[in-house]
Amino acid sequence: FDFCQAEGKKRPSENLGQVLFGERIEPSPYRFTFNKEETCKSVCTKTYDTTKPEDKQKLDFLKKSMLLNYQHHWIVDNMPVTWCYDVEDGQRFCNPGFPIGCYITEDGRAKDACVINSEFHEKDTFYIFNHIDIKIYYHVVENEALGARLVAAKLEPKSYKHTHPDNPDCSGVPMDINNKANGEVKIAYTYSVSFQEEKNIRWASRWDYILESMPHTHIQWFSIMNSLVIVLFLSGMVAMIMLRTLHKDIARYNQMDSTEDAQEEFGWKLVHGDIFRPPRKGMLLSVFLGSGTQILIMTFVTLFFACLGFLSPANRGALMTCAVVLWVLLGTPAGYVAARFYKSFGGEKWKTNVLLTSFLCPGIVFADFFIMNLILWGEGSSAAIPFGTLVAILALWFCISVPLTFIGAYFGFKKNAIEHPVRTNQIPRQIPEQSFYTKPLPGIIMGGILPFGCIFIQLFFILNSIWSHQMYYMFGFLFLVFIILVITCSEATILLCYFHLCAEDYHWQWRSFLTSGFTAVYFLIYAIHYFFSKLQITGTASTILYFGYTMIMVLIFFLFTG
Repeated sequence: FDFCQAEGKKRPSENLGQVLFGERIEPSPYRFTFNKEETCKSVCTKTYDTTKPEDKQKLDFLKKSMLLNYQHHWIVDNMPVTWCYDVEDGQRFCNPGFPIGCYITEDGRAKDACVINSEFHEKDTFYIFNHIDIKIYYHVVENEALGARLVAAKLEPKSYKHTHPDNPDCSGVPMDINNKANGEVKIAYTYSVSFQEEKNIRWASRWDYILESMPHTHIQWFSIMNSLVIVLFLSGMVAMIMLRTLHKDIARYNQMDSTEDAQEEFGWKLVHGDIFRPPRKGMLLSVFLGSGTQILIMTFVTLFFACLGFLSPANRGALMTCAVVLWVLLGTPAGYVAARFYKSFGGEKWKTNVLLTSFLCPGIVFADFFIMNLILWGEGSSAAIPFGTLVAILALWFCISVPLTFIGAYFGFKKNAIEHPVRTNQIPRQIPEQSFYTKPLPGIIMGGILPFGCIFIQLFFILNSIWSHQMYYMFGFLFLVFIILVITCSEATILLCYFHLCAEDYHWQWRSFLTSGFTAVYFLIYAIHYFFSKLQITGTASTILYFGYTMIMVLIFFLFTG
């Protein structure tokens, strides 16, 4: 964008999480001195001559950004500068960004931010917010000689057509750019800054303003109650099966005289000779289990730290950095779990198993990420990851994660295979004709609904925070939902597994993985619905990016739930 540039200032450095999320911090040409008020200070003036092609291109780019409601995000002393305005019900909403400008359509309808001022009424016209009133609140530190600390920064975007750009007075008509206007367009950028002492906000609690403007907690509690009801229902079912059915069955088996009645076995007892038959594609299943364990532990630890408040929004990018570092360090459990299961499935090719565990799932994620990065790079986006960072991620993966996976696999293969309580028969048993709901596909599709029901309200807020730049701070809720999700997935799978074992179908390994894993498919469907109902994304590149990143999330979620 062709705004005022800061001359000769260095860019602040960013951590891994910020680079991966494409958060780039640029130095600013707006200079403040503490407690020195400025009114209508000029920053720079940009002149566009629409007869010159390069000027026209820059101006068209500005217009396009106003049409698509692009936002400025400003930071003062690591605090987002917020723009607060009244919404319905007498509540104030604080937005951590403010729009570049706004547009009045040809039939005189005010779009987005144009509704804030009745002076914006010319048809088919853009209004650019070229003047900013900033108010900085500070808290004087008592009994220490530290002076003052900034606790909040708020701004009001304004639009003025400065008659004398060199000597601006910040009054008069708004800065309008007619869509069809030709000739010379001059935009003067100005700002005013004022300071105000705020005794009530302590420096430690200066982030709490986010909580005021987000009155969503009752929805959260509603969704938690809803999820808990599902969990109680499932736990009740599982307990009932365990107590009633198994107890009755086992009592009956113990009463029998071992000779005459043994032929009349029924239900799950019939498949005891086949239950531990190794699954088809056991290699792939063990690899998925290894990667899933890695992701499960990573999610648990990250959310636990976030709950304790280590990953607050004040340390930018901390969440992503923490997740990536944990994922790299958790190679050992992945290798161990994959090796144990592969050995118990009677697998021999241990080298292939270790290599697949280290490279299959991370490789898919990295390839997807790399393609997305190429698209960003081709579009000239600032969110594109520099080559150095890509090399650093590869180094983390190959030099730390892979060796750790090998260590884990070594211990996994050294231990004896998991002991099976019953011998497997030589000849596979024939599976009887299955009824509709014990067939594999309907069972798997039903299994994903319950876990998804637990999370979909949280999902809405998470997607909002990723795609609509809203702060996500509800890690306490998220941790609760995470625990509920783990319980729901496990119990739904146990139930469905029991039902199809009773129907004498002994292929349970893949089915139990896919029953919960199918939640990821519902997640994908929800993400597609979110894309069409909530986001106004235009352009091929943006659409590919949205679905590319969504696929990464879906894969991770699939491994995790499975």
